[in-house]
Amino acid sequence: MPTRTNWQLGRDIEYPYDAPPPQKQVAYIFDINKCIECQTCTIACKTCWTSAKGEETIFWNNVETKPYGGYPTTWDLKLLEQREPAQWQNGVLKTKTIFEDHGPLDSPTGHHPTPDDYSALNLGEDDITGTVEQGGHFSGVHPMWMFYLARICNHCDNPACVAACPRKAVYKRDEDGIVLIDQERCRGYQECVKACPYKKTFFNMISRTSEKCIGCYPRVEQGEVALCVESCIGKIRLHGFLSTQGEPQADNPLDYIVKIRQLALPLYPQFGTGPNVYYIPPVHVPDGFLGQLFGPNVEKAKAMYSTLKNDKELLGALLLFGATTRIVTKFKVNENEVIGWDVKGEEVARVPFTEHTYIRDHYDKRFDVYRHNTT
Repeated sequence: MPTRTNWQLGRDIEYPYDAPPPQKQVAYIFDINKCIECQTCTIACKTCWTSAKGEETIFWNNVETKPYGGYPTTWDLKLLEQREPAQWQNGVLKTKTIFEDHGPLDSPTGHHPTPDDYSALNLGEDDITGTVEQGGHFSGVHPMWMFYLARICNHCDNPACVAACPRKAVYKRDEDGIVLIDQERCRGYQECVKACPYKKTFFNMISRTSEKCIGCYPRVEQGEVALCVESCIGKIRLHGFLSTQGEPQADNPLDYIVKIRQLALPLYPQFGTGPNVYYIPPVHVPDGFLGQLFGPNVEKAKAMYSTLKNDKELLGALLLFGATTRIVTKFKVNENEVIGWDVKGEEVARVPFTEHTYIRDHYDKRFDVYRHNTT
């Protein structure tokens, strides 16, 4: 079986699909600390892309509550229970990936959800890790916790869906790394549904074909961010590209945050797919739980996030979240602001470090009215 370098695991892995990396790789960063689970991203995606017959229970984008939530139900636990716990040593994965569990001719390790698993989109929503006693209150430390995890297709470096499809209907675009399913070739064998460890490929019972997030490629081709990114009212998302040809570029916000500073981490990197949705870990959640989700660099990332006020370059890159509907490919931090440019070299964002504050007089002489904090 061919081998490919997986930088997230610090070693080469076995992967059956041998192909060069794309010219650039589409990627996303989600700041979990800012997500309020308003589901605006979910509705934006749903109304645009999956509102047809057979797509009633298909959500390319969803936001679930951890530790108990998940869509489809227990999508991650069922796979984790099949495999040995991930073991890391100096940032290198010592255990096997889903491609290395079996022989070279076998499909990746996976499981097929039941129809009932898709029936409870918000199962476990807002459930915390324990019971709050009567009279309990916030006093600086969270003895109980939960957090919101927004999920879309990861458009992986080594997609399990591509490796599993017997029809070769699933493919990865060379121009941007977006993973798509050719509806003409697909025969609905659902091997991609079984193989995807994140369960972000779905079977349409009406069309009898598999479907998945298309990365909003019609928008990407025009330089626009994905709908879920544009609609996010909490500004927790950044959409752009990672460099695949040569070293990471320090003026590329995705390269800088993900590869150079390693503030944002991949979800379940131990699976070996090389996911390209990266998460800034929630600072209030125990490292032990986060370690199994995001790998061995959780503690470092949380410490970095907690001291952002002293890290102007990194803080500037994070200010680009939600600052424009255009994909930012280059940024620069000045003394008082951060500036972002798109692929055409046009300025599309200019965000100050300190927002201007205007204090209005309590009494407005011009209109002879008094202002109150309710107006």
